Amino acid sequence: MLVFSPAATSNQLMSTAKRVLALVVIFIFATVAWMILGATIFQRTYDQDSSLRSRVSSTWGSAQVQSPPSASWERVTQEQQETEDNKGKVKTRLVTVRRMIYLPLESTRANAALNLEHRQKGLLWYSTYKVNFAGEYAFRNDTAQDRDVTFSLPFPAEQAIYDNVVFSLDGAPVQFRNEGNSVLATQRIGARKTAVLKVGYASQGMERWSYKFSNEIAHVRDFQLTMLTNFKDIDFPDNTLSPSQKQETSDGWKLDWNYKDLLTGYQIGMIMPEKLQPGPLAGRISFFAPVSLFFFFFLVFIITTIRRVDLHPMNYFFLAAAFFAFHLLMAYLVDHISIHWAFAISAIVSLALVISYMRLVAGPKFAFVECGLAQLVYLVGFSYAFFFKGYTGLTVTIGSILTLFVVMQMTGRINWTERFARAVPAPAPLPPVR
Repeated sequence: MLVFSPAATSNQLMSTAKRVLALVVIFIFATVAWMILGATIFQRTYDQDSSLRSRVSSTWGSAQVQSPPSASWERVTQEQQETEDNKGKVKTRLVTVRRMIYLPLESTRANAALNLEHRQKGLLWYSTYKVNFAGEYAFRNDTAQDRDVTFSLPFPAEQAIYDNVVFSLDGAPVQFRNEGNSVLATQRIGARKTAVLKVGYASQGMERWSYKFSNEIAHVRDFQLTMLTNFKDIDFPDNTLSPSQKQETSDGWKLDWNYKDLLTGYQIGMIMPEKLQPGPLAGRISFFAPVSLFFFFFLVFIITTIRRVDLHPMNYFFLAAAFFAFHLLMAYLVDHISIHWAFAISAIVSLALVISYMRLVAGPKFAFVECGLAQLVYLVGFSYAFFFKGYTGLTVTIGSILTLFVVMQMTGRINWTERFARAVPAPAPLPPVR
């Protein structure tokens, strides 16, 4: 007959406490290792960001801000100017004053087609794009005389290329010249006449494209801008105007801004969607790894306690090392292959390490079913949730609640005092007295 000895129970509880303490120490050391790995990944990623961004900008282009063209003529007048000499005597002289008079912009018809083409440098993807811009602008000479009007189109960025530049007036191409960051052409416009300037170009930039009416409050008349995108995930910068209409297309959106008579200090803009960043993603998964290991250790400890499977703390140490191998391998694979392939290969390697090891420790069934499934859920599943932006916290919360439910159902009828107690044989009966 087996009975429970109070002294033995106390010793067994002390042994269990030591085992739990050893697991805590292993968990703490694994957490420190993951924190170091995550910090290394982020440092390796963002230390190179400024230089890599500069290289991408120099070869592809920077963010572009397009402003409307202007039309102006020079007014020359003779004006009297008073000056004071060294003796304090005021003299009056006639000087020539030149002022630029700007023609009012009567209407705008503009189109911008944005084609997103991500480019990777190091551990980061950059949101580069190609843009085809075209616009027709009507300017009115509101004076009673013919004027030699200079039309000027400012380019949206200095670090960029511009191909197929169109510059025509009333349907006829005009010879233009380049001055600074603009192209200019001068044409004579009749009194009270309206001239339509047509411009266009093909260019490329990075991260965002904007249309800026003015540096101050702008008076916008009869304005229409149509933007076409080849991406669905549209985002507008802060302090910009929302489109008047939007229509989803097969590969993106058709966005329209229509205004009859508008006063605004805002601009129109589009932020290019970012691709999944392999470096920061690997770093975030590494920082989250202790949560995955905690759930795995907790579930394995409960199952082994219920089934009386004897796992030494050294077994848990090797399990933690197999978990760490997943993040370490992925951190350096993303330098050479896509993040999805790096994740898949690292997951397979880590699963193979855990299952092959636990097969030797506790048998094939325990290795494949209990350990394999737990690792698949808490390591692979929780980590893969980071691929879905905004759903990581919800995934972990649901996983935690389900884990709690399963463990409570498994242990609801368990007498933990007896489970942690150690059964010892009853003392042998004394021989009969003769």
